Amino acid sequence: MLRHSGRRRNHKQNVRLAALLCLTAGFVNVSGLLAFKVLTTNVTGHAALFAEQLAEGNLRTARMVGLWMLLFLAGAFCSGYYIRWASSKSYNSYVVPVLAEIMILVLVGTTAHTYDHSVAQTEFFAGLLLFAMGLQNAFVSVISGAAVRTTHLTGLFTDLGIDLSALLHRGDMPRNILQQRIILKVVIILFFLSGGIAGGYIFKQLQYHTFYIPAGILVFTLFYDVYRIKLSRLYHHVVFRQEKE
Repeated sequence: MLRHSGRRRNHKQNVRLAALLCLTAGFVNVSGLLAFKVLTTNVTGHAALFAEQLAEGNLRTARMVGLWMLLFLAGAFCSGYYIRWASSKSYNSYVVPVLAEIMILVLVGTTAHTYDHSVAQTEFFAGLLLFAMGLQNAFVSVISGAAVRTTHLTGLFTDLGIDLSALLHRGDMPRNILQQRIILKVVIILFFLSGGIAGGYIFKQLQYHTFYIPAGILVFTLFYDVYRIKLSRLYHHVVFRQEKE
């Protein structure tokens, strides 16, 4: 699911990746909103808030929001840069960005009980989550060849509308390709919303420990390919022994 990138990827791999990582993003988005009153998976709303605060002369708030946008950008930059560097060295390029995101989510889940609703702590915890979501959005986009975006839905709804309209007309794109594109976008939207609903419900029960759940999903995602390969080898070994007997 994570090992293959570019042309080596297929539709099923992108669907699995979208399901798990969009579920993670939905969890973080709603949990972050309930915990720190800040949207932590995209910067569209922050750009509007930044402009509003600048216009009203609230420079401290504008600085904080501007820092959040830069942290999201920094996460995307670090993730994209490392993946390209590691790919040239024949390493598992996705491992470090995923581990970094897991560590950030665990850190927030472990330390956020100290949150006192001050501006400084809001800036800190929201900034950590925005950096983590920048990491995720970048490595998913690079691995999937920009076919999967996990942290925002505006462009997806636009693209889904375009693909649905194209489905009603005979065009250059084969119908099966269009259907795969539509299925992928629907999976992204549904799992992002599912993660948000689950995150909102579970946060009422677990509070800040809710962030352990998306971290756990990432751990599963990280080792999915390893376990899948081992199980496949075990299955073929058992079948081979049975046939030999």
